[in-house]
Amino acid sequence: PAGTTITMENWRNYTQFMPEGMIALFEGKYFWKMPQDVEMEVGPTMIHPLPKQYREITEKYASQVRIIRRPDGEATIVGYAGGRPFPHPVGSDKGWEILANLWFRYLPHRIVDTYVAECLQNRYGSINCSADQLVYNQLSYNTDPGILAKTPGAGDKYFTEWEMKVAPENEKYSASLSISYTDVTKPQESYVFIPALRRYQPVSSAARCSPAGGTDATPDDYRFGFNGLIGQFQAAFVGERKILTLTDYSLPETSFPDGFDMPLGWPKPSWGKWQLCDVDVIDVRRIPSMAAGYCYGKRIMYIDKEFNAVLWQELYDSDMHLWKIAATFTDTLNAPQIGPVNSNGSQFEGFWDVKNAHATYFIAP
Repeated sequence: PAGTTITMENWRNYTQFMPEGMIALFEGKYFWKMPQDVEMEVGPTMIHPLPKQYREITEKYASQVRIIRRPDGEATIVGYAGGRPFPHPVGSDKGWEILANLWFRYLPHRIVDTYVAECLQNRYGSINCSADQLVYNQLSYNTDPGILAKTPGAGDKYFTEWEMKVAPENEKYSASLSISYTDVTKPQESYVFIPALRRYQPVSSAARCSPAGGTDATPDDYRFGFNGLIGQFQAAFVGERKILTLTDYSLPETSFPDGFDMPLGWPKPSWGKWQLCDVDVIDVRRIPSMAAGYCYGKRIMYIDKEFNAVLWQELYDSDMHLWKIAATFTDTLNAPQIGPVNSNGSQFEGFWDVKNAHATYFIAP
């Protein structure tokens, strides 16, 4: 109930409301573990409905959406015109339908973060931070008031992710651009801009496992938790849960690690109160024909039922040993002409590599 405070003394009473990775952090079975002074005060659950126009588009077009599977196992959808493609996931494809809802979840049509801190921490407690600007644009299936559903000239492009380094000085102006397509089986296009050469160059879209910028995240972990080409994945429905998360809070107005519960980099009580959120849990793996050489054997994803964002993940290596624990805490903001939106680009993400005793924190206020 609201008013409960979870600590190291009583956490075992509340494991039914914790993802498996959070339980592991409390148990202290890996290098990364909960700080002894951890406090998680629980408050009431605040549910913000999806934008009206997004819901209307869902009601109008969802009945015509179909899944098509190709001979190699890839999956795609036809008939999609915006909104939530599968408002009521059901049947043998329920897991993949939930994954598709995540991919096409509501986000404001343009997201601009002027200063995203990116901090790395090793087993010795050494911390190194940099900062990015990012601009994310949705080019197709837009539902925001006054915005065209398709951006003129976008063709079959769905989403673009542009990021530029703004600190430290020696990395400044390095930039990257990724382009996703409406066809969920079409590989992304990726480019980097190299200031010293004053030119851009394409990057192989097949390199999905390399650490992105030296962090503990891969290109498939971007776009606020998951950026994998969903057509190349299979997803099994594991079950429904209620889990503890932060969705209405205030990030510290200081530089990392001030305001964080170290050495884990966990939210302090001053951020706000935890809430119980209803999630669907899915087991996501590369389809067999494309599994060889892929970094993750599986990812267990906890996806919010209301706004279809990833709230928590456990990432396993190809031998099915736990490799990384990833938390995504979304902060509610008011979108112009829409109102409060849970999934909007303002969030804190923690990646804890339990095999290599390394961690990455993305702080996007």
